Amino acid sequence: MRTLSGCLVVAVVLAGCGGESKQETAQNSVCDAKAGIQKQVSELEGLTASTVTLDGVKSSLQSIGDDLTKLKDAQVDLSGDRKDEAETAWQTFRTEVKSIRENLLTSLSAADAKQQLTSSFDDLAASFRTAFGPVDCT
Repeated sequence: MRTLSGCLVVAVVLAGCGGESKQETAQNSVCDAKAGIQKQVSELEGLTASTVTLDGVKSSLQSIGDDLTKLKDAQVDLSGDRKDEAETAWQTFRTEVKSIRENLLTSLSAADAKQQLTSSFDDLAASFRTAFGPVDCT
């Protein structure tokens, strides 16, 4: 019986070791979201008026929105500067994404809309660099 109790104690102690803290898990989530957003922004930035499609843009913006939600959810478990950086990045970048989504709904000609969107994607990329630059994922 003593051996069994000792084994249980060791098992419980070992189960608690080596796991990530909530803050580490949150930081990893923020960095995963940042990487996902960066991928979508790069794809959007690479589009031209001749290669942009509404479905492609909607898909990329949906992925960005999903990653922004992950980032927002992770902020709860961050503290200090990391929390402030993530919050600022989320607020700044969310505003830019919202603006682009609204532009999708304007009634411009197809050619004008494509040109406006490709210009907006350059702004989105600049906004990403500004908003997420301070978020350290090294």
